Amino acid sequence: MKTFYLTDAGRVRSHNEDSVTILKNASNEYLLMVADGMGGHRAGEVASSLAVTHMGKRFSHMASIGSKLDAVNWLNDNASEINNEIIEYAKVHPETTGLGTTLVLAILTKEYLIFGNIGDSTGFVLKNGHLHQVTKPHSLVNLLVEAGQLTEEEAKYHPKKNVLMKALGAMEKVELDIFDVDLTSEAILLCSDGLTNMLTTEQIEKVLNDESLEMEEKVIKLIRKSNARGGQDNISVAYLVIKESGDTNDNEGAKD
Repeated sequence: MKTFYLTDAGRVRSHNEDSVTILKNASNEYLLMVADGMGGHRAGEVASSLAVTHMGKRFSHMASIGSKLDAVNWLNDNASEINNEIIEYAKVHPETTGLGTTLVLAILTKEYLIFGNIGDSTGFVLKNGHLHQVTKPHSLVNLLVEAGQLTEEEAKYHPKKNVLMKALGAMEKVELDIFDVDLTSEAILLCSDGLTNMLTTEQIEKVLNDESLEMEEKVIKLIRKSNARGGQDNISVAYLVIKESGDTNDNEGAKD
């Protein structure tokens, strides 16, 4: 396996409210996470960091995450704990109006690959050179698209495209959408909407398939291209390339 992750504030926002990481435990199981925070007085940074740190610590301290069912239960238990922590933080800090965060993640073991999602950050897999979106955004416009009230093109430019129907910290009870993905994928890509709002799936796919670039260079190029198109939001990318068994050379990025 090879991994790399990076986050960037973009060209418009004065600070970065995203959090991103990739972790490996003692059983060579991987956890990838991207969280896009929201809220007043930089509270988004608190919410996204809380989510990634909480989940990351629990994962790192486990010898193995266990079966697929164990992993699903573990994800939802921890999502509930994070949700409660964010709600309690908001009660103590009333200035943090609208405190919350998205969370998209993937767990890869030798036996299975599952994605979890709440909010509008996105999880993809690369398979046979094609990028496939695994997760579905919990956004108002996506709800309208699925109901046939908006076209996908109209949704891109809708004034309420950033309104979320679900997020950690936004409601008393939460449950992640869980997606079971086959293990034949070549790579996993998680990102915040700072990437997907600036680049199409085809544009992202083209960069990932560029054989002249190292994997780190691909992630950096995706962020640069997003900034070149306006960089209207924070941009975070977590990328894992699935290699032949025995390749354990990991490359880790860092938060800017």
